[in-house]
Amino acid sequence: MDRSYRQPGVVLTDHRFSVPLDHARPDGEHIELYAREAVATGKDPETLPWLLYLEGGPGFGARRFTGRQAWLERALTEYRVLLLDQRGTGRSTPANRQTLPLRGTPERQAEYLAHFRADSIVRDAEAIRPGLTGGAPWTVLGQSFGGFCTTHYLSTAPEGLTAALITGGLPSLTATADEVYAAAYPRMERKNLAHYARYPMDVERARRIAAHLVERPAELPGGHRLTAEAFQSLGILLGTGDGSHQLHYLLEDAFVPTPAGPALADAFLEHVQGTLSFAAHPLYALLHEAIYAQDPAAPTAWAAERVRAGHPGFDAGKTLAGDGPLLFTGETIHPWHFTADPALAPLRETAELLAARTGWGALYDPERLAANEVPVAAAIYHDDLYVDTAHSLHTAASIRGLRTWVTDEFEHDGVRAGGPRVLDRLLALVRDDV
Repeated sequence: MDRSYRQPGVVLTDHRFSVPLDHARPDGEHIELYAREAVATGKDPETLPWLLYLEGGPGFGARRFTGRQAWLERALTEYRVLLLDQRGTGRSTPANRQTLPLRGTPERQAEYLAHFRADSIVRDAEAIRPGLTGGAPWTVLGQSFGGFCTTHYLSTAPEGLTAALITGGLPSLTATADEVYAAAYPRMERKNLAHYARYPMDVERARRIAAHLVERPAELPGGHRLTAEAFQSLGILLGTGDGSHQLHYLLEDAFVPTPAGPALADAFLEHVQGTLSFAAHPLYALLHEAIYAQDPAAPTAWAAERVRAGHPGFDAGKTLAGDGPLLFTGETIHPWHFTADPALAPLRETAELLAARTGWGALYDPERLAANEVPVAAAIYHDDLYVDTAHSLHTAASIRGLRTWVTDEFEHDGVRAGGPRVLDRLLALVRDDV
């Protein structure tokens, strides 16, 4: 039975659904999906159209709002909102180091996880939509990876959509994982140089921390091994609105004096642990490169690691041998993640099998997108760290009728930072109000 409860200004209702693990085999194994419905206090939900929210990731459950935070404030003025935990995330049959061994061998785990890409997520949405809307189409808001899913939705089931809203998540329709990362490393370097231009004192601080870790890798709370490479991955912060400032404050408090000499502070290590751990979202690491896989003959084969070899500026050892700034990485997954992070280490063989996997299907249909009839609007963030702007603009031009809002006012998390204003702008675009 669905259960309702209240927060300030909103009535929330829990929903659970059973869907096939493999939608090509509807009579086979089923998994559970969880979604939270949100309706403004005092509104009759039966009179409101539905808006489905697809979170970024992969691997993140839908945001847990308190009341009417961020963009939800604007959405609740006219929609009945469904916050879906995509399969394997949040309360939707979670997939992690604790649950995946129930599947059996790493081979079986990898086969299971092959059903957790955008294609399956969209088929989940279409499976639950008729029961919720009575068969009516709904509006979808896709953030980041949620935008990848929304683009797949437009490619395969546009009849289910009244409108599509995408924030920081227009994918390339054809780029391989190698091409995605070939575009990413120069973008990461620009973000690094912008950070050091803002905080020049961080050049020496970052070099000092990396040099310390080369000599003495640290153990984070919970057993995470912090090497120089792992430290570099703090660059994930540079893709958010206040991330450069967060990184600066983190670096300035790295060392404390001890009887044995300077040591990395407990507070620094605790903060780093919270930033780098995949315990809450292991699918981000396991499936990150698979979301780009579309050639059935080609494995992703640790694309980010291979492409990084062609960008020596990201090699900590070479950097420390000279006098240049240490370059942080972000939005990349490497084999060492599955030895350094206790939340991932038991899944190392599964990750290797996914990296070697072939047979991935195409995710987008360029011909169908070129004939699109669904109103679509996309916020594209100038020099987005996580999704290449040039790729997004090319895709925008390839989807018939898509209207863009290109802005440098926000970083990748603009739908959170900009809240109601970002959603309001996209709704105006799909309605031809601007």
